[in-house]
Amino acid sequence: MSPESYTLEELALNLGRDRRELERLVSRGRIPGRKVSGHWTFHASEIAQWIESEMRGYTDSQLAQVERTHRSSAVEADRPVSSLLAPEHVVVPLTARTKRSVLEQLVEAAGRTWKIWEPATVVRAVREREELHSTAFEGGVAIPHTRQPLPDVLEDSVIAFGRTFTGIPFGADDHSLTDLFFLVVCRDTRTHLHVLARLGRMLKRPGFLEELRAASDAAAAYEVITAADRAIG
Repeated sequence: MSPESYTLEELALNLGRDRRELERLVSRGRIPGRKVSGHWTFHASEIAQWIESEMRGYTDSQLAQVERTHRSSAVEADRPVSSLLAPEHVVVPLTARTKRSVLEQLVEAAGRTWKIWEPATVVRAVREREELHSTAFEGGVAIPHTRQPLPDVLEDSVIAFGRTFTGIPFGADDHSLTDLFFLVVCRDTRTHLHVLARLGRMLKRPGFLEELRAASDAAAAYEVITAADRAIG
């Protein structure tokens, strides 16, 4: 079995879910998989994309399970988000007024500590992901990221954050405006899912979004994010 694929038993262990539940879901086409010689097999990249799409509706405990099963050695265990977010990566206010300029300014911010070798490649990859489906959701938050890891153009995985003082159209399903943006660009799938799960838990914390919007500058926003990350620890 290739390390890029799972058996049904391995997938159940990896997700911390009941094997029979997963078998029902894949049989109904709810999980991407295929039968080989009578046995289900799952591509790791397809499963990662499926988990990512499912995470929007996860509870805190389900997100915590994703963190546990995808714990990455590339981040600090008690602060996976802020260990990839340097103060230089935070922009408040973000002056962008269009979706494209948001992405370009966030990639520029993420590159300030020389984590990104090819900014144009990252911008293109993030835009291509947005064209598939917007990463914005209700609450005025978006988490733009790439569809696939980019190990060849990054020195390390990196996160950037920006806040516009007025919301802009970013493609949320409810057509609401977006003003809080977390760019996530990772070298590997495990780190990507670990970080997305932690961010999801942070966004569910009471008062977190209000504190971010009350932060008057980049330094204050950075403190809000790192405190929320550590509080979950």
